[in-house]
Amino acid sequence: MTNIILCGGNGTRLWPISRTLMPKQFVKLFNDKSLFQLTVERNSKVCDSQYIVSNTEQYFLALDQLEELNKNKNKYLLEPVGRNTAPAIALACMNLPKDEIVLITPSDHLIKDEKEYKKVLKKAEELANEDCLVTFGITPTFAETGFGYIESEGLFVKAFHEKPNEQTAQSYVDAGNYYWNSGMFCFKAGVFLDELKKYSPKIYKASEQALENTLRDIDMTRIKHNDMINIPDDSIDYAVMEKSSIARVVPSDINWSDVGSFDALFEELSKDENGNTINKNHISIDSKNNLIYGDERCIATVDIEDTIIVDTGDALLISKKGSSQKVKQIVAEIRKDTQLHNIHLQGFRPWGTYTILEDSVGYKIKRIEVKPNKRLSLQKHKHRNEHWIVVDGTATITLNDNIFILNQNESTYINAGDIHRLENKTDESLIIIETQVGSYTGEDDIERLEDDYAR
Repeated sequence: MTNIILCGGNGTRLWPISRTLMPKQFVKLFNDKSLFQLTVERNSKVCDSQYIVSNTEQYFLALDQLEELNKNKNKYLLEPVGRNTAPAIALACMNLPKDEIVLITPSDHLIKDEKEYKKVLKKAEELANEDCLVTFGITPTFAETGFGYIESEGLFVKAFHEKPNEQTAQSYVDAGNYYWNSGMFCFKAGVFLDELKKYSPKIYKASEQALENTLRDIDMTRIKHNDMINIPDDSIDYAVMEKSSIARVVPSDINWSDVGSFDALFEELSKDENGNTINKNHISIDSKNNLIYGDERCIATVDIEDTIIVDTGDALLISKKGSSQKVKQIVAEIRKDTQLHNIHLQGFRPWGTYTILEDSVGYKIKRIEVKPNKRLSLQKHKHRNEHWIVVDGTATITLNDNIFILNQNESTYINAGDIHRLENKTDESLIIIETQVGSYTGEDDIERLEDDYAR
């Protein structure tokens, strides 16, 4: 069995923890592990391999976090733009043998009852071997309005239902044959593709065409942008599952959460004797039942109850518990005139990390750390000049036609338009301070001429 892990999604309801370039599935929320890592650990106990479906930015995050788990033999499908779950699953299945059983899982779910999880996976595998399309229905514990529901007749899927209002959700729970739609599936790759071709032929044909135009190696498939755009945007539920006569549902009481809001996250984190989430930077005076998140500044509360406080250095969120679904509205406002939805103060790149120390009109200061034997792209900027100072390590600098070495406390200056590259040829980390000065210092002012990571 192959675990196809879907890494799409930005987790906007967990802003400011989750951002486009560091979405919630890669944030280390639980015992210094991310939801993505927990997904891999959980499913690698029952699956033979992982097939990661992601965009280019998430690919490098996944690569790093899989290396931390010593899981280095994986396959990757890189999408230049998301087109929903049906195309993502179709492209992955087209790269696998037709009789391969696949377990489709999002990368950002938490499952705590692994003993029961193994039981429902075994049942799903049995049904998949009978050429069924299997979905996992989570046994509802309350009338949740934030999930879609699956209506069943025994193991047969009767209907899929959109997110209901509270009264309808309660009627679903009372009926006893409705389940939360988990977004997890199990089937033979070929059986799914046959049903996709029958019920959504446009997605099937466009996906097939996209793969024909793609250069593939053993471990990597990178879809071209225009080919991806040509694939219709649709979910697996709409494209196949709602129409198929061979859809089945396995009831799953597995202590599951999609960690889709701060209220959901609060339920999963450890608490102190006053019901506050445990945080070494929190000073509490008569405060109870609060979610406190922040690892930089001291957070002090006095007589605060049932509140969400999230501090990430460049953004502060304060919300009443029970209202955290509205965070998505904040992100919509932020998108209008800032990049706070997109990046953290610390950014992760395939060559290392950068941390923004100061960002103001006309200048930006960064701390850049380059991993051993890694290098940035050969590049140039249109709007900014840069001054590099080596803090620790040895830097190899390419500046137009010159290549030279900079050691600790040495520096160089790059004018706008200069072709340049920063490289670490040593076995130790390289740390530099970069000062950018210019009319525009955004991350998109970069023209890559050569890049080891094909960005």
